Amino acid sequence: MMSNAAIKPITTEKEYEVALSRIEVLMDAEEGTPEAEEIEVLATLVELYEEEHYPIDFPDPISAIKFRMEQSGLSPKDLIPLIGSRAKVSDILSGNRALTLSMIRALHEHLHIPAEVLLGKPGATLPETDVNIDWSKFPLSAMAKLGWIESRKNLKDYAEEIMSNLIQRAGDFNNFSAALYRKNDGARQNAKTDPYALKAWCYQLLATANETTLPAEYQDGSITKEFAQTLVKLSCSQNGPKLAKEYLAKHGIHLIPLRHLRHTHLDGALLSLADGTPVIGLTLRYDRLDNFWFSLCHEIAHIALHLKKDSHNSFIDDLSVEPVDKIEVEADEWAKEVLIPSKLWNESSLGPKPSSASLETFADKLGIHPAIVAGRIRKERNDYSLLARHVGKGKVRECFW
Repeated sequence: MMSNAAIKPITTEKEYEVALSRIEVLMDAEEGTPEAEEIEVLATLVELYEEEHYPIDFPDPISAIKFRMEQSGLSPKDLIPLIGSRAKVSDILSGNRALTLSMIRALHEHLHIPAEVLLGKPGATLPETDVNIDWSKFPLSAMAKLGWIESRKNLKDYAEEIMSNLIQRAGDFNNFSAALYRKNDGARQNAKTDPYALKAWCYQLLATANETTLPAEYQDGSITKEFAQTLVKLSCSQNGPKLAKEYLAKHGIHLIPLRHLRHTHLDGALLSLADGTPVIGLTLRYDRLDNFWFSLCHEIAHIALHLKKDSHNSFIDDLSVEPVDKIEVEADEWAKEVLIPSKLWNESSLGPKPSSASLETFADKLGIHPAIVAGRIRKERNDYSLLARHVGKGKVRECFW
């Protein structure tokens, strides 16, 4: 019999073989004897050594399906209700197509194959899914073209997996997710907006922010009109939009230009990360300086006036839609005052059709880009043929893309 002192962790192949030989010798030991106790200790040590040096391969999902089919006397035809079509069944069983989450759920439920086996990850469980979401309605092809998601065959078949991954990257949390999927009567949205396209854009915005490190943390209540007016002074620079992004980053605020998706009808949005960091997204769908600076100031107004700490408010803005909600009216007025203070605007000598010289003189007096003044004139006169060459067309996207 081996003494207790002789029993120690197994670290080499030789020690492993000696332990196996000793277990074989003691196999007939009676329960309760020192020999039986020795077997129990040795068996534990052998098991630990085998787990480290001889891991059992995790079952292959397709092999597991075929094994269950053989056990239950099923043919490929019997899998059609679970997988979708004869062609899909053939592709799955031949390894030419990956299982989708919907397939995995059906196989798990009806063939009782463990979810972790079908998912190919020990200990993995099936993610919860919202039955009210039609995952295939997300604009996956457009998202793939923009590089937001991986381009692959049969995108819609894997819509849930793709979008779940994006939502995970976005650091989605219940409050934000619920807000996006809830109808918001006060939101400044076009009636023709595709809600799935809008949600996809928002998730990509948050994912981009989550993957970007800012040099400073946002301080609640730090955004004032004076702060915003200092920001607007950067408009005089040729790289003003880019400088604005850098300025905001130094104050813990993300500014992310993100290309718009069709049917979003979107100028910008203000969202926040799980830790409360503000995220401003601008689509730059109108590549003009006047539009950029007003859209930016509008979203900053939401931070200053309406973003409450830990509330995860979201503001989605199509600025071509006239505001009816009090919050949107306030944000518009705040932005206008930051860009051109009303006192100076009312005292200006700009007539119904101001000259280029008078426009530029007034802009110089304010220390802002003439495009901001031109945009205000066009808006208030409701005449967008005025001063077209002064609004900085084609001068924004080049700063970012």
